Amino acid sequence: MSLYTSFARPLLFALPAEFMHRLAVRGVALGLAPGYPSGTHTRLKTKLWGKEFPNPIGMAAGFDKDCEAPGGLLSMGFGFVEAGTVTPKPQPGNPKPRLFRLAEDHAIINRFGFNSHGHDSFLARLKSWREAGGTGFLGVNVGQNKESTNAIADYRAGVKMFAPWSDYLVVNVSSPNTPGLRDLQSAEKLRALLSAVLEARDEVPGKLASTRCPILVKIAPDLDLNAIQDIAGVIFDLGIDGIIVANTTTDRPKTLKSQNAGETGGLSGAPLFEPSTRLLTNFYLATKGMIPLIGVGGVFTGRDAYEKILAGASLVQIYTSLIYRGPGAAHLIADELDQCLAADGYSSVAEAVGAKNR
Repeated sequence: MSLYTSFARPLLFALPAEFMHRLAVRGVALGLAPGYPSGTHTRLKTKLWGKEFPNPIGMAAGFDKDCEAPGGLLSMGFGFVEAGTVTPKPQPGNPKPRLFRLAEDHAIINRFGFNSHGHDSFLARLKSWREAGGTGFLGVNVGQNKESTNAIADYRAGVKMFAPWSDYLVVNVSSPNTPGLRDLQSAEKLRALLSAVLEARDEVPGKLASTRCPILVKIAPDLDLNAIQDIAGVIFDLGIDGIIVANTTTDRPKTLKSQNAGETGGLSGAPLFEPSTRLLTNFYLATKGMIPLIGVGGVFTGRDAYEKILAGASLVQIYTSLIYRGPGAAHLIADELDQCLAADGYSSVAEAVGAKNR
């Protein structure tokens, strides 16, 4: 066991979960987290959307909701970071408590509900970081306000505001904690939304076609095969740049042991690994391996990341494992992933993408 898991984690877990989350964000923002190199393994360098990632391990949206700590996160060994979800207007999110540890299950449940400082505050931090010389691959995850009567307008506003400052943008239509949001995944509504989003992206001045900000969609893990085929069809038709598979789940496996298992909200962590990886396989097959996929859900080890890549992911994101493995999680997972690739004779991540489904 590491020093973190044997000593630090029990102490930190004695504190309320959301308080600890806020403390962690502030600590990372202030540069108090230990630093790890992100590009030590040549085999892990990954090229996507015309840019090279030092490694394919990213920080998922939800940790740094308001773009407070992009530089600090990147210094912890992440190959890229996704900030958000950010909404146009500030909103408090759902009532507390809304974050719960399921320690016995290596999982968490959250029902934050897009708590956000809003576009203006987020952009001010993002611009300040960029203008101060902040480098690294940063994506922005955009959403709608809970009380919004025009979801398309909210997403368009996010895309137009952040496209000039982001390396990619994510249209989040899959959080289980904003009423009605997942309805946007239906083929008809998704086509209308994404068409409007692409139009907004293309209206951003100074962006040539070859350098336009990639648009990705983050989908729910609770989709059947018909829904997968419908979504894949819309993605193909519109030329969307990628899919993030997947958000948290409302499902509650019978194997959960924690007393917090009955809390409402989205479940993430180890129990999500198998279903989200199956979904990744289904999306890889439905898109014929032609659309870049980012695999999310229950990645705790390099072997987990490797399984996502073999199933079809070009990149992998973590969140819950940062809580359970500590601030060195990205670095450890990258090291372990490099060993997995080497053991099977792969010279790059790209060679392994979708290998189980080819």
